[in-house]
Amino acid sequence: MSANSAETTTRMEVVLVKAGRTKIRYPAELLHDDGNRITVRAPWAGDGVRDFGFVRFEPGDVFTEHYWRDRWYAVKEVRDGQGVLKGWYCDITRPAAVRGGELVVPDLDLDLWRSADGTTVLRLDEDEFAASGLARTDPEAAAAAVRALETLELLAREGDFGALSA
Repeated sequence: MSANSAETTTRMEVVLVKAGRTKIRYPAELLHDDGNRITVRAPWAGDGVRDFGFVRFEPGDVFTEHYWRDRWYAVKEVRDGQGVLKGWYCDITRPAAVRGGELVVPDLDLDLWRSADGTTVLRLDEDEFAASGLARTDPEAAAAAVRALETLELLAREGDFGALSA
């Protein structure tokens, strides 16, 4: 983009909150906000390589992240530095909110992974979710989180999962 270009890049901070505290904060480029869905792009924000066994996140990876103001999940399309799709990492969250230049996302521990070829769909961190005590302290939120995970898993296994990030 040249200095005289009419194009502008809107930067924002993604703030992932867990149990009332900031878990991670990282800069991202705002790609789209239609009043409900917010899409941002960011490089891998972790330190070094994170090997989950089923996927490795590493420097050079690019995350195109989709958040909703009315859905209890976020869908993150993960590509390597050459643009090859690794898959989708999905966080179960409360609906996202934009406050100033921050995209605030309360994480609810549950996650889902779907490989690029669709052969691997994994529910993750159900033990962390149970240990969080959310079912006791906020049963409505816990039920919404479980429904969101079930919805994503069904889409990942049988539906047009890619349409979530289109």
